[in-house]
Amino acid sequence: MPSWAVTHFDSPHAALTMERPPAPQYSPPAVTGHHDHPELATALAAPTDAGREKRWVALSSVGAAILLTGMKLVVGLLTGSLGLLAEAAHSGLDLVAAVITYFAVRVSDRPADAEHPYGHGKVENVSALAETLLLLITCGWIIYEGTERLFFRPRHVDATVWAFVVVLISIMIDISRSRALYRVAKKHNSQALEADALHFSTDVWSSAVVFLGLAFVKFGALVGQVEFFGRADAVAALIVALIVIVISYKLGRRTIDVLLDRAPPGTAAAIAQAVRQVEGVLECRHLRVRQSGNQSFVDLTIGVRRGQSLEGSHAIATQVEERIQALYPHADVVVHIDPVSGGDETLSEQVRAIAGRRGQTVHHVCVTEQNGQFHVELHVEADETLDLQQAHKQADELEATVVAELPRVAKITTHIEPYRDRQEPLRDVTTSSAHLLDVVRRHVSRTPGIVDCHDVAVRRAGQDTFLSMHCTFAPGLSVRDVHDISNRLEQRLRQAIPHLARVTTHPEPMSEKPP
Repeated sequence: MPSWAVTHFDSPHAALTMERPPAPQYSPPAVTGHHDHPELATALAAPTDAGREKRWVALSSVGAAILLTGMKLVVGLLTGSLGLLAEAAHSGLDLVAAVITYFAVRVSDRPADAEHPYGHGKVENVSALAETLLLLITCGWIIYEGTERLFFRPRHVDATVWAFVVVLISIMIDISRSRALYRVAKKHNSQALEADALHFSTDVWSSAVVFLGLAFVKFGALVGQVEFFGRADAVAALIVALIVIVISYKLGRRTIDVLLDRAPPGTAAAIAQAVRQVEGVLECRHLRVRQSGNQSFVDLTIGVRRGQSLEGSHAIATQVEERIQALYPHADVVVHIDPVSGGDETLSEQVRAIAGRRGQTVHHVCVTEQNGQFHVELHVEADETLDLQQAHKQADELEATVVAELPRVAKITTHIEPYRDRQEPLRDVTTSSAHLLDVVRRHVSRTPGIVDCHDVAVRRAGQDTFLSMHCTFAPGLSVRDVHDISNRLEQRLRQAIPHLARVTTHPEPMSEKPP
């Protein structure tokens, strides 16, 4: 069954949800065309084949239950064997249970919809509970009737050869059915089929007890102790009832646990241990596990280092999902991500995290220490359309938040830079800007450290000019040297070219050949 997962990112002031929607439940299309792609044909046919296999094994159990109930009832009435009648009642309830299982399997395979976002899997759990209640009611009748025959109203039992034949046939059919049901239940993780298999497997033991009771009755007739050994049939019926009660209690308790969303023992601990082993996960909390039919639902919150990029956080969440689904292949996983402090953050990282939480972008964060006091200088970006009073207010609020959260910071100084989220497209005017290209080449030639420039492009949006170029730098320069040289060139170009909004310089080493 396909599984899906949701990764949710939170901050105190903003939330962003990224979803990978549930894989759709495919059915064979009305038109052909996927025969040339075997893997696609398999994906399309797999859910249908699984549903067909589950329905077929459930339907065959209905047929087997009808056969067994009829045989046991007829022979039990003819021989007067309470053990066989108890078995007939047991098989009769197995028939009802098998019918319930058949319809439960049909309904539970339906995909999730608007009214059932978690699917219809719990129909299987409800059917298993109904089967348990029916079994307990039958056991009450068997215990009552067995006690009456054992102590108050003994009845003659005719242990004919047909009684033995029916019991032996019942055991063989029960073994065959229980194996088939267990195989499909395990393959498709179906609790309803597992409950049905459990019923047939208990029939094997109860039928063996009835067979033994009939054998004692037959032995009593041979040795002339009919009254004493004749009670073995009632004893066998009581033993059958006790066996069914124990099995029903276990099945009922497990079914109720699922209906009440009780997590399977050890599941949460195993998942938490696996999640904490994923690199980048700092915390694992709010872990919840619930079961619905053959589907497991896992919700949890993980903590990742604040300041982690969106893509990086999503990659960590994906690894968490894969780790959980490796343990529980049918799991539907929801991962909620919280940014947390890693414990080894630098002061500049903490300042960036505070600004990011407020929705502000900062750069050039510089931290200095003097006499045990920390001073922070940074550049904060503000909308270029704001007036200075509004931008200054935003900067003051950021400074106050940093000082409040980081007592080590004694002073903070912010430099306000304009930021404009430009939406209009840029027009390439390189071919009609020969004079600008000449200006660029002239200033490049006068800038020490730059050997040449190429791939110069000029673009415009309104009156603003955007300039980009590739520059080859002299060998032996550090990144800082190259950055300083690029800044000097940018300053000269801004003085020479009116309305120059941005200069982008791509540095290349001397060994790299221009295209």
